[in-house]
Amino acid sequence: MPVITGYTKAQKHIKTQYILERIAMRMQRVPSLVDLCVQVAIDNVRYLGDVGETDFHLLERILPHCTLDQLMHIEECTEGTDLSPVTDKLWNKFYERQFGANNTNVVVERMRKNKVTFKWKQLYEAKSKDVEEAQLKSIDRLRQLYQKEDARKQSRQVQVCTKVPPSSRKRTFYGGVNASNICNTKSGLMKKAKLEFLNSREVKNLAAMKSKVVQRNHSVAPMKKPVVSSRFAASSSSKLTKRDSTRPQ
Repeated sequence: MPVITGYTKAQKHIKTQYILERIAMRMQRVPSLVDLCVQVAIDNVRYLGDVGETDFHLLERILPHCTLDQLMHIEECTEGTDLSPVTDKLWNKFYERQFGANNTNVVVERMRKNKVTFKWKQLYEAKSKDVEEAQLKSIDRLRQLYQKEDARKQSRQVQVCTKVPPSSRKRTFYGGVNASNICNTKSGLMKKAKLEFLNSREVKNLAAMKSKVVQRNHSVAPMKKPVVSSRFAASSSSKLTKRDSTRPQ
């Protein structure tokens, strides 16, 4: 057998790689029509609806590319065909992804102990309902707590009495107001503030000033000297001279 010479070791390696690539290209088969249809279905999975007439081995290649809402929509649209043999393991993944691996393991352990089996779609819907109800209860509890806190704050606020009830007692001489005439408000702080105001130095000074004004107005005015007009004085002097002339000597 003749031996071909004239090739280096690197050239032989390159030629071998080229031959292997050619063989691999020939061994690659052309995609079938089924594969093309499956790929088109995967690319347009958001538009899928009723898949009841589709073989399960094809759905096993298509449905894993669905989101939770898309899978829910497909199962609701597919009537008369139970897709759980294909979708049950998909719902198991959605359950674990949504509620965690620990909750998933707890559910599996409970079903094993009780020797019962439920579809993971049913378990997912039940768990979602429980979580929603728990959230609503928490929201209601928080709303009640906020309402109680608001009521407590409103009860502690100072309320101003706009209308003063008529009092049978008169005001004091100094212009002050007796403590019994203070508006009986519900707030003790309001009463205390009013009493402190009435007993303050400014109010007492104002009452003293009012008392001085009252005393000054009620004091007796001084007597004024009578003013005699010049005509009356002349007439009276003439009468006196006549009376003196008629008097006997």
